[in-house]
Amino acid sequence: MTQLRETVRVNLPGREYNIVIGPGLLAESGVLIAPMLGRKRVAIVTDENVAAAQLHNLQAGLSAGGITSEVLILPAGEATKSWDQFSRTVEWLIAQKVERGDVVVAFGGGVIGDLAGFAAAVVRRGVRFVQVPSSLLAQVDSSVGGKTGINSPLGKNLIGAFHQPSLVLADTAVLGTLTPRDFLSGYGEVVKYGLLGDAAFFDWLEGQGPALAAGDMAARVQAVKRSCQMKAEIVQRDETEQGDRALLNLGHTFCHALEAATGYGDRLLHGEGVAMGCVLAFELSARMGLCSQEDPSRLRAHLRDMGMKVDLADIDGDLPDVEGLLDLMGQDKKVVDGQLRFILARGIGDAFVTADVPRDKVLAVLQDALELRG
Repeated sequence: MTQLRETVRVNLPGREYNIVIGPGLLAESGVLIAPMLGRKRVAIVTDENVAAAQLHNLQAGLSAGGITSEVLILPAGEATKSWDQFSRTVEWLIAQKVERGDVVVAFGGGVIGDLAGFAAAVVRRGVRFVQVPSSLLAQVDSSVGGKTGINSPLGKNLIGAFHQPSLVLADTAVLGTLTPRDFLSGYGEVVKYGLLGDAAFFDWLEGQGPALAAGDMAARVQAVKRSCQMKAEIVQRDETEQGDRALLNLGHTFCHALEAATGYGDRLLHGEGVAMGCVLAFELSARMGLCSQEDPSRLRAHLRDMGMKVDLADIDGDLPDVEGLLDLMGQDKKVVDGQLRFILARGIGDAFVTADVPRDKVLAVLQDALELRG
């Protein structure tokens, strides 16, 4: 399986790190992490679901490299990105006598990566951490780029810090343990990369998406690699999101409002919201005359082919009215000087950031999307 191994380098001066991608990395985790350690022990933060399915494999890999580990197992789910679980994690790391020279291992999806990374950022004013992302969404997005944090009752990811990992181990074999819905949720973030800056990658996904979803390992490795390359390139240009990095939020302005409206729960997974948000962003772009109507139609067709949620009609239960959704969008982190910034597109592979979006156009797109629900 080693022929499927790929490495993407994130070149941030003084904070460089590798993203290693491929099957079988849990078994090699000890060999890969050991050179970073003074004393051969790590503190692992994970959740109940990942621990039950994969913790023994990670610990066996660490042991093979002569590394002992202590483990904190948190509840699974978005609700874990809270002050309570964050303070619990911080106090546990302090109780484990974690030192600045030690390494915290974040083993899980985006929730665990964000929370454990934030805890590592503040314990002793910052200790190193390694991301071992267990979901497709985390492998292509949240584990790369150093954004860490937790949610506030007022909005998602409003509390956090930029703290780059020292290594990312994306074991693509672990993706085989995901439910089809969880895998496709992550695929929403993969599609986003093609839409925001690489039309050829979107073309490739249209052809390879079904094989990728069905378990083709070579296709999975290539999809994760290209996604990580694109994110790394953007993060290197704009680590703390002063400009270009905002492109990575394509679809997220709509997505975060929909997540808030559905209670950050199982009604709408993050990647599903991203995919829907991308459709709405392209619909808005088309109505503003920025791209052709064929672009949102093509995106919808691909998401439907993949068996994904596409429109607001695909969300079960009640949603707020159009003004309620717009109010939720106003809580987004991309509000600057009271103006909401949108990521719009001149076409597939050509996204840009703007605050020059007429309110009535946004209302009309949301109103039509809500009316499709019947």
